[in-house]
Amino acid sequence: MIKSYIKFTFGIILMAALFLNYSFFLSPASASTKDNIDEQLQMAGGEAWGTIPEKESLATIIQYAISAFLGLLGIIFIVLIIYAGFNWMTAGGDEEKVTKAKETLTRAVIGLIIIIAAYSITYFVFNALPDSGNPGGGG
Repeated sequence: MIKSYIKFTFGIILMAALFLNYSFFLSPASASTKDNIDEQLQMAGGEAWGTIPEKESLATIIQYAISAFLGLLGIIFIVLIIYAGFNWMTAGGDEEKVTKAKETLTRAVIGLIIIIAAYSITYFVFNALPDSGNPGGGG
């Protein structure tokens, strides 16, 4: 009885998720024209990825480098979460493997907290610099 309820609930959630995804992609608001495609490609190639303009201050270049490094650490965090989850799911009741997976997960979350704190500190410090190129920078 409970298994059939769980299967039914999972089926409803799955169907709703599929329907919402397809209805989003088929909506007229997401249709692109040829003129709009050029703008999207320009954003994807430059502004959206934060390319470094030619004449920037040293502080801005350092900010870009630190942001890129912290982004890489974020990707490593995602990989560690997937790795720990895979180990936990394939442990097969082995307490040692489950404990190791829990420790990996805990360390990854602690690492994420450190990454977020480092990014916050970097953002605050570089926005407070007067020559960082940001219009709201301190002075």
